[in-house]
Amino acid sequence: MKQRQKRALRSVAAAALVCLPALAGADSHALKATAEIKGCTDPNISGNAKLVEKTSAEGIKEVTVKMTVEGLSDGKHAVHIHEVGACEPCGAAKGHHDPGPFGQSRPDSAGDDVPAADINHPYHMGDLINIEVKNGKGEMMHTTNRVTLSPGRLSILDEDGSAFIIHTNPDTYCDEEADLKKGCAGGSRDACGIIRAAVK
Repeated sequence: MKQRQKRALRSVAAAALVCLPALAGADSHALKATAEIKGCTDPNISGNAKLVEKTSAEGIKEVTVKMTVEGLSDGKHAVHIHEVGACEPCGAAKGHHDPGPFGQSRPDSAGDDVPAADINHPYHMGDLINIEVKNGKGEMMHTTNRVTLSPGRLSILDEDGSAFIIHTNPDTYCDEEADLKKGCAGGSRDACGIIRAAVK
């Protein structure tokens, strides 16, 4: 009986060793991107973001964003992926990444219509969670299946690129039933970072 158990354990160990190289190399096929975060007007704001795309067991592409930043005021700040890879000025990043089908990339209601005609936030593909800053330092990690690094309709590495925008205020996720309150998506822009494919 003991001999059989030893043989079985050896077989399991051998199978595990065969699998280890595959597991170790799993990340080598992941698509990656980075962004250098800079203040829109305040040079003391700096940081970086790393993005990794992996495919789930069901074949769904998921992008994990890990962001660190220094120099922002303490508290929560809205973070979004915006539709153009430009930061000079920060307004050049335009609206939230949202390739469709509605394509209303404005973060909140820009008009006086009630209900708002462009009530699409927080359903934009580029809408992420808030980053919380304490003692001048903030970290955020978030996984989303709303965007991809690989080619396709949800790609943030398209022809005109994409950029992170960090806002002055938190995103309240604009959870109103009718109109969206002005500034509910974070208000003015504090920092920006162009998203670039990582060099392998």
